Amino acid sequence: MSRHFLAEGIELSGGDRGIVVAVAVVALAALVVGYVLLREVLAAGQGTSRMQDIAKAVQEGAAAYLNRQFKTLGVFVVVVFVLLFVLPADSLGQQIGRSLFFLVGAAFSASIGYLGMWLSTRANVRVAAAANQAGGREKAMRVAFRTGGVVGMITVGLGLFGAALVVLVYAGGAPKVLEGFGFGAALLAMFMRVGGGIFTKAADVGADLVGKVEQNIPEDDPRNAATIADNVGDNVGDCAGMAADLFESYAVTLVASLILGTAAFGAQGLLFPLIVPAIGVLTAVIGVYITNARTGESGLSAINRSFYISAVISAVLCTIAAFSFLPSSFAGLSGISTELSSQSGNPALIAAIAVIIGIVLAAVILWLTGYFTGTEHKPVKDVGKTSLTGAATVILSGISVGFESAVYTAVVIGAAVYGAFVLSGSVVVALFAIALAGCGLLTTVGVIVAMDTFGPVSDNAQGIAEMSGDVEGEGAQILTELDAVGNTTKAITKGIAIATAVLAATALFGSYTDAIKQALAAVGGAFNDGAFAVFNPSVLVGVALGAAVVFMFSGLAVNAVSRAAGAVVFEVRKQFKENPGIMDGSTRPEYGRVVDICTKDSLRELATPGLLAVLAPIAVGFGLGTESLAGYLGGAIATGTLMAIFLANSGGAWDNAKKLVEDGNHGGKGSDAHAATVIGDTVGDPFKDTAGPAINPLIKVMNLVSVLIAPAVVAATTGAGASVGLRASIAVVAVVIIIGAVVVSKRRGTAIADSPAETVSDGVS
Repeated sequence: MSRHFLAEGIELSGGDRGIVVAVAVVALAALVVGYVLLREVLAAGQGTSRMQDIAKAVQEGAAAYLNRQFKTLGVFVVVVFVLLFVLPADSLGQQIGRSLFFLVGAAFSASIGYLGMWLSTRANVRVAAAANQAGGREKAMRVAFRTGGVVGMITVGLGLFGAALVVLVYAGGAPKVLEGFGFGAALLAMFMRVGGGIFTKAADVGADLVGKVEQNIPEDDPRNAATIADNVGDNVGDCAGMAADLFESYAVTLVASLILGTAAFGAQGLLFPLIVPAIGVLTAVIGVYITNARTGESGLSAINRSFYISAVISAVLCTIAAFSFLPSSFAGLSGISTELSSQSGNPALIAAIAVIIGIVLAAVILWLTGYFTGTEHKPVKDVGKTSLTGAATVILSGISVGFESAVYTAVVIGAAVYGAFVLSGSVVVALFAIALAGCGLLTTVGVIVAMDTFGPVSDNAQGIAEMSGDVEGEGAQILTELDAVGNTTKAITKGIAIATAVLAATALFGSYTDAIKQALAAVGGAFNDGAFAVFNPSVLVGVALGAAVVFMFSGLAVNAVSRAAGAVVFEVRKQFKENPGIMDGSTRPEYGRVVDICTKDSLRELATPGLLAVLAPIAVGFGLGTESLAGYLGGAIATGTLMAIFLANSGGAWDNAKKLVEDGNHGGKGSDAHAATVIGDTVGDPFKDTAGPAINPLIKVMNLVSVLIAPAVVAATTGAGASVGLRASIAVVAVVIIIGAVVVSKRRGTAIADSPAETVSDGVS
């Protein structure tokens, strides 16, 4: 099925347009529900004046960082906007639409990230205040989870509205335009993930190493100059970054579904992927409102229960929708090829099972990740026990947990992909089934975002309580418990996010090969399936390069945190040494200096991973050809899946092992065992909150770049327009830029410890 057919052959009837309009209305309703939840969160009490002052400092620092980040990214977005316009499309209208909706996707991603930060920095003090009241446990959890619910509803609302708008305007040409929408969302999410991750973990590692280990003071002690930066980082990294990340997962999965749906199911395939997430809006509302901890019940149990209930509701409603909207045979589908219309099978049954596979996948990953990172399960307890023999055994046991959990999770994701693929004997229908599995998984995205935001909000609430000293006894214990629950929910959402990346990327392989076939047909060439076989040396080389880029990307992210954290350590040590009054409380630390170090270091590190993600596929495609680029994507997906899960779950296990010791196990706070788990946690910080989560948008950025450049690569290698010189020039320029960026990035580490920190006037110094 050619891309040309998809653009020109499918028109929407009046009834079809009515369905799209209804989906858009549902999306807007999600935004309304988000606003209602927002008002509820902001109506909660804010505690003492000291708590409010600390919260205000965090708000100002987070806003200052994101404002500077968006200014930095503005230039990059403009450049990509122009390049997208230059790439070929079926019509001028699609070229313009693709570039414009690239901006829309980027703007939506940035807006959701900013909202996540803005609300989280206001909810944290409210959660801390609620924990100090009668019935504080239930009240605090309600405020924290509904804060996430706001971000979740905005995520599904904007994602669904953007996709529905494109389909309404462009009909059959929507998939090409949606490539730009998904690319904009993924690119901004990757930058926010990397930048926010570097910021938050540089501050966190620096604060822990000097405060906990060297000075033997609590994690969020106000005498530690890095505490405000640490709390700022939770919001710009976990809240803003993850909100943008899950939005781009939502957008890119819809893109893959709509591209393949038009080929597999015709007009119905263009609409059904919109109906599924529309159902997800309803289940998200239910999931958010039924999440209430019962007396004596674990917060994680309450969250898991609401997730499973919403997942079951999604499965039932999506099955009903499939059998109501789709026909029972391919002959009943409109706008598909003769070959497809004559094939056997039940489209409604295929779609229903595919969606259920995705929903079940989300539930299994929730359980699996919770087992490997939860404080009540054996893996984390075992990591905690190893603290009795020192930091080395803590690190070794945590790495072991990460490796083992990555295997099981990868097998589960692989089983879901394969299960969806074997639903049909037609490759294009099978790929559409994989994309629908991704849509099924994302019917729960509203609850997933709420689960993720719950973590940093609870963490910040505990920090504000400790810094202010106004929350003690039972209230402090409540916040400690919610913080541990939040560590697990964050790990769960990262596992689900990487699963969506694999499903979307696998589905996008279909659109990649379709783009190559269409481009070859335009220049009189023929598509050779054998050239893409794994035993082809050029494909194998591409696999190795794709895997290598994931390692390079992860190394750059971890190294960036190491350099920035080193600068924070030097600054905090310097303040303790030069201002003895800090320790006795007579002098206030200069918080703003650490905020500024983290801001500058994280922003200057954005360029290298961004250039690597965008230019590496260009270098492979133009330098080695479309076969190597296909292998490159396969290597990146496989390696990225394992690497992301390993990093996330190792970090989560180390963090919760530290919480386990701090709860009084193995000697409790201040013991040698505690110091060992702090070291493990600081190693895990860049694993779980910087490198690991950023791999998810990295995979999708590289896939979308490949889809976008595939026609240009074919034109440069086949037919009258073929030019070895042009190909070589593009590939060499891309490689040189990547090498230059990496070299510049590596050189920064030699002088960072000697660079004087500059105070910023952002309200936190």
